Amino acid sequence: MATLELSIRDEAVSAPVRSRRKLGLLFWLASAWLVIILALAILAPVLPLQNPVDMDMLERRAAFSSEHWLGTDSLGRDELARLIFGARVSLTVGLIAPMIGLGLGGALGLLAGYIRGRFETLVVGSMDVLLAFPPLIFALAVVAYLGQSIPNLTLILGVLGIPAFMRVARAATLTLARREFVIAAEALGATDGLADADGLADAEALGEADVLGDGVTDGAGVGVGVPVIVPPFPASIP
Repeated sequence: MATLELSIRDEAVSAPVRSRRKLGLLFWLASAWLVIILALAILAPVLPLQNPVDMDMLERRAAFSSEHWLGTDSLGRDELARLIFGARVSLTVGLIAPMIGLGLGGALGLLAGYIRGRFETLVVGSMDVLLAFPPLIFALAVVAYLGQSIPNLTLILGVLGIPAFMRVARAATLTLARREFVIAAEALGATDGLADADGLADAEALGEADVLGDGVTDGAGVGVGVPVIVPPFPASIP
C-alpha cells in the first residue's frame, strides 16, 4: 500500500500581497485647495470682507492694495469679496444638482436594468425624450415659467443630469443582473432587492465623479439663471 506524505514545510506557500497605492503630493495639494475654497465659501458672511456689491467709481480697476487684496473690477467692486461670495453660488448649484441626478437617475437605471420589460422601455423612452430636447431651451422655458432663482437653476441642472446617471447605472446593471452571485442569491430565497443590493448598487457610482465635476462647471457657467448681483465663481474673474 503506497503512502503519500505531504509536508507543508517543504512547500513555500506564498499569499498574494496587495500593494497599497500611495497618494501623491499633487492629490493632497488639490484636496487642500478644495477644502480652503469650501471653508471660505461657508464662512464668507463672517469673514472681514467688503460688501461684494458696493461700487466705488473712484477705485475702478484699482491695483492690489491692503484694502483690496485682488484689486477691483470695472465698477470699483472688491474682487476678493466677489470671488468668495461667488463661490457660494457655484458650489451650491454644482454640488446639489448632480446629487439630484444621481438619486433619481441612478435609481431609475438600477430598476430599469434589473426589472426590464415595459418599465425599462418607459424609462429609456423618457430619457430619450429628455435628451432630444435642447438643454438651453429647456432651461430658458423653466426659468421663464418659474422665475430666476438658485433653487430653480439647481433643479434644472439636476433634471438634465438624470439621463447620464440612468444610462450609466442601467448599463452596469445589465452586465451584473444575471451574474452568478445574483442567481445564487435568488436560488437561496433572497428577494429582488436583496439579491442585487451588494453587487448592483456599485453601478450607481460609476460615473459619479465625472458628472459631479460637470455639474460644478455647468452650474458656474449658467450665470443668466442666477438672479444675484454677485456672479458665480468663474464669472467673477475679470
